[in-house]
Amino acid sequence: IPASASSAAAGAEAAGGDVATAASIVREALDVGYRFLDCAQFYGNEKEVGDAIAAAGVARTDLYLASKCWSDAIYEGPAAVRAQVERSLRDLRTDYLDLYLVHWPVPGKHVDAYLELQKCRAEGLVRSIGVSNYAVEDVKELLEADGVDVVPAVNQIELNPFLYRKETLEYLASKGIAIQAYRALRDGKAFDDETLLAVAAKHGATTAQVLGSWCVAKGAIYMPKSTKRARMLENADVFDLAARLDGDDFARLDRLTTPETITAYKALYEKCVVRDTPLGEDDPGIKRDITAG
Repeated sequence: IPASASSAAAGAEAAGGDVATAASIVREALDVGYRFLDCAQFYGNEKEVGDAIAAAGVARTDLYLASKCWSDAIYEGPAAVRAQVERSLRDLRTDYLDLYLVHWPVPGKHVDAYLELQKCRAEGLVRSIGVSNYAVEDVKELLEADGVDVVPAVNQIELNPFLYRKETLEYLASKGIAIQAYRALRDGKAFDDETLLAVAAKHGATTAQVLGSWCVAKGAIYMPKSTKRARMLENADVFDLAARLDGDDFARLDRLTTPETITAYKALYEKCVVRDTPLGEDDPGIKRDITAG
């Protein structure tokens, strides 16, 4: 799996800017040199991404394409999951995906979705499979389920200094599951944080580069998202800084995660695992005591 990624999500830059299409973002990212495109059913733009890839003329073997099935398909069952895999293949204009994930651990449904992805992997439709937004307890449930014989390649989770889940990272590492970090830049909402500014000034970097380098130094696969060419270049320039961050930097950055942010994460998890499904937020299948740290 490449060490960095460019999201194909369309929209305005979080910190302000013109609206850009998924196609124009992807064309720009490919021109800059990004080769890992993180897609999803939920983003609703895979056809545009496929058009941009075709127009760019980059060899398929040089690309790493990932996608995810959304909760409605996960809830509907294996046939819906397979149909979404096939739709992603058509829209992205490829005969295989490098990575395909279960987007959320929908209670009572996510294991069957993963089992279908195992079949897609065996058939060559996808080369690697994994999960997203899984708590430690969800991963344990999956690994202990009958028929699951492929360990997820990755767990794609929100990870940044404001949501540092050390126990979760250590558990995933113990199982050989790589971590892909989304919202590594917190959608630009923390660029004025005093701690980030201080560390950035110390190293002659930007706050975005501090966030990205922190993720890399923690062993995660860093997935920056931007609509601006200049920021795409800036976001990719983090690997030297990751090696320069010292113990004092980590002590300051790691402390940005507070009990309040962990509580907020748990509440969001309980809401999102049933989003866009008939299940209610009071469903007994929702895990209420997950490892949030």
